[in-house]
Amino acid sequence: MEEDIAKVLISREELSRRVAELGAEITHDYEGKSVLALGILKGSVLFMADLIREIKLPLAYDFMALSSYGASTQSSGVVRILKDLDRSVEDVHILIIEDIVDTGLTLKYLKENLTARNPLSVKVVTLLDKATRRQVDVFPDYNGFTIPDEFVVGYGLDFNEGYRNLPYVGVLKQETYEVN
Repeated sequence: MEEDIAKVLISREELSRRVAELGAEITHDYEGKSVLALGILKGSVLFMADLIREIKLPLAYDFMALSSYGASTQSSGVVRILKDLDRSVEDVHILIIEDIVDTGLTLKYLKENLTARNPLSVKVVTLLDKATRRQVDVFPDYNGFTIPDEFVVGYGLDFNEGYRNLPYVGVLKQETYEVN
């Protein structure tokens, strides 16, 4: 696995420090409220686990699984819900927890879908933001790191289900994912 990484983009220590900062910011912003942390499977799981331990509020969590990539490295733009929420979100503050916001197509769809369910609010926290690739006008409310347009893996992010367990965010060598 390690031999497929071109470089470490964000170290384990940087991740830990930034996740703690995000948790404190979210705790401050939602003071006196309870929150539903909504993890987007599978990529957000490691980030979400660390983040919710840093949020000092009454908190429940649930998961959704969406697909717009399949086995590709490029978003198809067509979003499918593979796993929906297990509960109603009416009159609930929703905090969507994403691993990465890229084109914004999936996030736009998700925010519209959830807003139609009458929550009190819908906000987004993402570990990584590739703002230069944005195709729609949607932006995270909380952002861990803005990154360049490189293919990243680790800390939950994958390529063909591999590399998720790396304790850092690394850039995958191009020859690893390029089809000749």
